[in-house]
Amino acid sequence: MLEPPRVRTAEGVVEGRWQQGYAVFRGISYAQPPVGALRFAAPVPARPWEGIRQTTEFGPVAPQSGPTRAAQPEDTDWLTLNVCTPDPGRAGLPVLVWITCGGYMAGSSGDPMYDPTALTAAGLVVVSINCRMGAEGFALLDGAPANRGLLDQVTALQWVRQNIARFGGDPDLVTVAGQSGGAGSVAALLTMKPARALFRRAITHSVPGLHCTPALAKQVTATLADRLGTAPTAAALADIAPQRMADEVTALCIDLPQYRERWGRLAHLGIAVCPVVDGGVLTETPWPALTGGRAAGVDLLVGHTRDEFRLFSVMMGRRGTFTEQDARTALDVFAPAPGGPDAYRAAHPHASPEELLETVYSDAAFRMPSLLLAEANTAAGGSSFLFELQLTSPAFGGACHGLDVPLAFGTMDSPTGKQLFGDEPAPEAVAVSRELQQAWVRFATTGEPGWPSYEPGQQLTRVLATESRTAPYPEQASRQIWQGRPPAPFDLT
Repeated sequence: MLEPPRVRTAEGVVEGRWQQGYAVFRGISYAQPPVGALRFAAPVPARPWEGIRQTTEFGPVAPQSGPTRAAQPEDTDWLTLNVCTPDPGRAGLPVLVWITCGGYMAGSSGDPMYDPTALTAAGLVVVSINCRMGAEGFALLDGAPANRGLLDQVTALQWVRQNIARFGGDPDLVTVAGQSGGAGSVAALLTMKPARALFRRAITHSVPGLHCTPALAKQVTATLADRLGTAPTAAALADIAPQRMADEVTALCIDLPQYRERWGRLAHLGIAVCPVVDGGVLTETPWPALTGGRAAGVDLLVGHTRDEFRLFSVMMGRRGTFTEQDARTALDVFAPAPGGPDAYRAAHPHASPEELLETVYSDAAFRMPSLLLAEANTAAGGSSFLFELQLTSPAFGGACHGLDVPLAFGTMDSPTGKQLFGDEPAPEAVAVSRELQQAWVRFATTGEPGWPSYEPGQQLTRVLATESRTAPYPEQASRQIWQGRPPAPFDLT
């Protein structure tokens, strides 16, 4: 019988298990549990241990908020990561680090949609991490560092830098990747000096234009604390049970419409907490940092889906019900000023109110932040490779937000994958999945995904569809409306 795989990390020996011929290690602590005296503190590296630590089960997730949150276990060892490697005895394999942070509020590295088997079979060492989310990770508290979730990610990358060679990976060939809030995290890491030496390349799917000013973040925290009957400080909120606070964030997200007059765009998006441009951990948003030369460009693979907002309109039960007033509000709140609403109507003269609303929400939330990140990274001297997914989900009637993730991981047979593609994915979906996986592997290995880089002149973009092609960027009207107008941090109105 084959002996279980063992690796001696800097902290101690971990024992994993073999799965489909690959060595899998789960729930490795990269930092101490952020509870008790360490709650709301910057992450503290894990303590060394004696003997052999079993790492065969996923670690518990941090308290989560939102409608898709996972159940919260009693274990508080939230800051863990997983490693899947073709062979711990190898050397110099490219490494992919996947950040799970949906909406900055929910997600688990143990989700079957993130099964790394297909990518590991192609030669990657795949690391996936858990970090603090919601109020634990991003609420701005007096007496605590801001953006603790981002600090967790930096600490996990430091662990990778120190240890990944012992799992067969090359610490100088690390690609950090994420989708949605995970992609926003990667974009932030591009501009954070402590992080930049820890990875070589980056993959971002559906980057959100979601940051807060300190003024808005403080008011959100004050409202949350008031609902909990305490003060908006780290010391006071430390007495509130983590899951109770996470549940109150969920309730606050549901109640956000009543705060729209004061909290503006944040309240319209329905997410209460997100990264804060605090001047310390995060000195500015990624777009001006790159275009202004305060952050250097990297090899960047960035993309979005064509119909990003479709996921949310279906999940809210609103598809087919949006009115002219809904469209007018969306344009007034999210189209860039000045002149954005008129520009959208001129660019789409025959669009229905619902089509206008979906276009502006998709642009403001994900499409334009992704495109503008590619352009900013190119301006900063990096190589940017852009894609748009146009494949249609049978269940959602469009290329909705999140459709690209099971395609990239090759996990269309996961529960989420089946929800998006059905029990038997169409041949064209299988083909696109194969292409996107190969693009990831090539990019992590060589820095090129298999199509030309994006340059402002040609704007070459890989369009992933029933018949994939390379063409100028498809959303030209939106690009022209947003040109030179990167997403600004959300502020009080």
